[in-house]
Amino acid sequence: MSFPLKGVRVLDLSRVLAGPLCTMTLGDLGADVLKVERPGSGDDTRGWGPPFAEDGESAYYRSVNRNKLSVALDLGDPTDRDMLLDLLRQADVVVENYLPGALLRKGIDADSLLAECPRLIWCTISGFGDASSRPGYDFVVQAESGWMSITGPVEGEPSKVGVALVDVITGKDAVTAILAALVGRDRLSAAERRLQLSLFGSAVAALVNVAQNALVTGGTPARWGNAHPNLVPYQLFDAADRPLVLAVGNDAQWLACARALALSASEVDTTWRTNAGRVEDRDRLVALLRDHLRRRPAADWIVALEAAGVPCGLVRTVSEALSQVAADPVTGVAPAAGGAVRRAPPRLDEHGALVRARGWAAFGVTAAMR
Repeated sequence: MSFPLKGVRVLDLSRVLAGPLCTMTLGDLGADVLKVERPGSGDDTRGWGPPFAEDGESAYYRSVNRNKLSVALDLGDPTDRDMLLDLLRQADVVVENYLPGALLRKGIDADSLLAECPRLIWCTISGFGDASSRPGYDFVVQAESGWMSITGPVEGEPSKVGVALVDVITGKDAVTAILAALVGRDRLSAAERRLQLSLFGSAVAALVNVAQNALVTGGTPARWGNAHPNLVPYQLFDAADRPLVLAVGNDAQWLACARALALSASEVDTTWRTNAGRVEDRDRLVALLRDHLRRRPAADWIVALEAAGVPCGLVRTVSEALSQVAADPVTGVAPAAGGAVRRAPPRLDEHGALVRARGWAAFGVTAAMR
């Protein structure tokens, strides 16, 4: 298999989720990713469990650390620090999420290294920007970015998303920024090769249409539960046996939906022909659909709706969803952005002796899974 990032050296000084997800994605695409961890404890997520696998590794750690080698370095030790500096000078990309000033206090000066190494790209992921010393945790950022205010039942309390999605989006934003910098790095100054991303910035940008609604109206978006502020019907409904979702995105789909559900002409108000009319008359239309969809099992409705080209879906469990994709208990869900799984997530300092002896050349010695 040909890998687009073959030969690109990525030094991973990050921990937890956003940074490790970013570097894992680069590794999936063929980059040589060297994960540098604290001696003794390593990445915080190694202890985030249960569940733990039979070898003691946490499921959380495994989810974002395949396709890497691991070396444990004590940055307070001059020998280890010098080794890290050597690795940095030979790297193409650095990804780190230290608090501002923390690396500099340990003798690692990003600006000096960028000036010294004209092909180096340095990506910092922070919680709230490079001027803030606040630690970045997904839950806190979901609260402060507005996400929780629009998530959850209409009459209930604000809720977080069921996965650490701010971290995931930020990690993917970091991949995008790094790939762009790799393409254009011969034209970029040292300052332009210093990439700064934050969980808060990615979270607010990910508000997309909700943010634009607020900007256009000057109002504060509310929670809609499993409904949509701008589209109807676009929400959860209960069938006779299990829930399903309808996602009608245009007027043609609504007409197809009405036919697929075998709604009679007398049941379908003419004002519902346009989305604006359906939004205006949301309560009456949704009440009709709720009563109608309860009459048959979800699978029956899905068959009819899909045949008519209406976006819809069952509310599946995680296990049901995983049964439809390539996934492995050791290496996780197969890469979504391309590439392949070549190495299992490493144990702490698994490749320490080899990296200390051979540096980046260790990647030419270690055997890949495939």
